[in-house]
Amino acid sequence: MSQVTTPQPHGTPTWIDLRVPEFERALDFYGALFGWEYSEEVPPAQGERSATCLLRGEPVASITQAPATAGPGWTMYFATPDCDGTAKRIAEAGGTLLEGPADVTAQGARQLIAEDSVGARFGLWEARPHIGCRLVNEPGSLVRNDLMTPDPEQARTFYSTVFDYTLDLNDVMPDADFTFLRRPDGHEIGGIFGVSEDPTPTLSPSAWATTFEVADTDAVAAQATASGGTSTTPEDIPYGRIATITDPAGNEFSVITRL
Repeated sequence: MSQVTTPQPHGTPTWIDLRVPEFERALDFYGALFGWEYSEEVPPAQGERSATCLLRGEPVASITQAPATAGPGWTMYFATPDCDGTAKRIAEAGGTLLEGPADVTAQGARQLIAEDSVGARFGLWEARPHIGCRLVNEPGSLVRNDLMTPDPEQARTFYSTVFDYTLDLNDVMPDADFTFLRRPDGHEIGGIFGVSEDPTPTLSPSAWATTFEVADTDAVAAQATASGGTSTTPEDIPYGRIATITDPAGNEFSVITRL
């Protein structure tokens, strides 16, 4: 269990959100998987609905109603004490600003959405007073984010430039093209996987993958299928038992029971 009570250090994944066309169906699906409850926000002028996902009463994510073409799945936000300053570094490093920076009153934060130099989408989150996920690294909450890209070298250069990460090879998985990303204080925040390019990608061939911790990967995979999603066959890796799940709207994410 890990409770977060203050803003995360710069460059730490701190919030996740999802845009879906069928709002109620998404709430039912993720509630059945993770035991989430919801606090629905006042609908904006355009009539879209949004809910904060709660685990034991604490915010761990949000889900927003949006057109079917609106989003690439789960979006991960890096913490920053200066959204505008980090936005400038993103642009200088070859990234593209898509939305913002802007104050989001309903969220209580200053945010932006960007694409990195290999086309993967991510966000920035400047806490005010919403600090992001208040529970992480426990069943039903965010445990990890990794970038999957056919151009890992360019991605490593981009993220080390923007967030001052240091890079470490993964000795546990020597056959994988995998690099740990670490904050200047040495804390690991995720990694970059080099993957083969999909010849027919639905979005960018590069994307940040979101992983949630669960108590029982096999049970969650079965529940996902029963709730209208799909799941790969759970498998054991050096870090735990993992499966990739696709929700009813086609959004992929992973679940893991850690060793």
